[in-house]
Amino acid sequence: MHRPDQPEEFGEPGDLRELAGRLAVLPPSCGAVRLVAVDGHAGSGKSTFAGRLAGALGGAPVLHLDDVATHEELFGWTARLRAQVLEPLALGRPARWFPYDWVARRFGPERVLEPAPVLLVEGVGAGRRALRPHLAHLLWMETPRTESWGRGRRRDGSDLSGFWDGWERAELAHFAHDPSRPFADTLVHQRGTGYEWTSGAAATPGTPLSVTDSDGLPRA
Repeated sequence: MHRPDQPEEFGEPGDLRELAGRLAVLPPSCGAVRLVAVDGHAGSGKSTFAGRLAGALGGAPVLHLDDVATHEELFGWTARLRAQVLEPLALGRPARWFPYDWVARRFGPERVLEPAPVLLVEGVGAGRRALRPHLAHLLWMETPRTESWGRGRRRDGSDLSGFWDGWERAELAHFAHDPSRPFADTLVHQRGTGYEWTSGAAATPGTPLSVTDSDGLPRA
């Protein structure tokens, strides 16, 4: 039996089924939906991990926060997410939002998301103060900031170096004011092609992973 104070290794995406099983039986946190956040620094592997976890959950939907953020509002998207996603889901209605096009610099056609047993919300700031009351669980990608940013810069190339300069300043300011990691239920470590996870500060030591008791970008 896994003890939360010991890491558990996952070598293939299918091995995430145990973690997925724990998440699937948590109490709903936003209407009938279990809202699970995947947060971490830009470039820390959130999108890849969220995609694998979604597969282990049987195809759970993933909402990427870079669909909600804009060039002008890298972190000022809380009210938009609340109005378009959180409030409708809390009432048992479909979420309707307009994904931002980072190339055209405008919002695109409407997308609709029906309430699901588990919804993964992935992006920098997914575990922020305004969102935590709506979360069933918060996962934090435990990749150091400088390593994450280096990955992101290499991925996006020199054409986006100016954007990354501004992003790094914005991310530093955001987490200085509104950190997510201290409230994480689970810390996710990438090990080669697999993952291991340990309990975060929000999980009570000596107990199974549980819902937090706390109090809403470029894809990474």
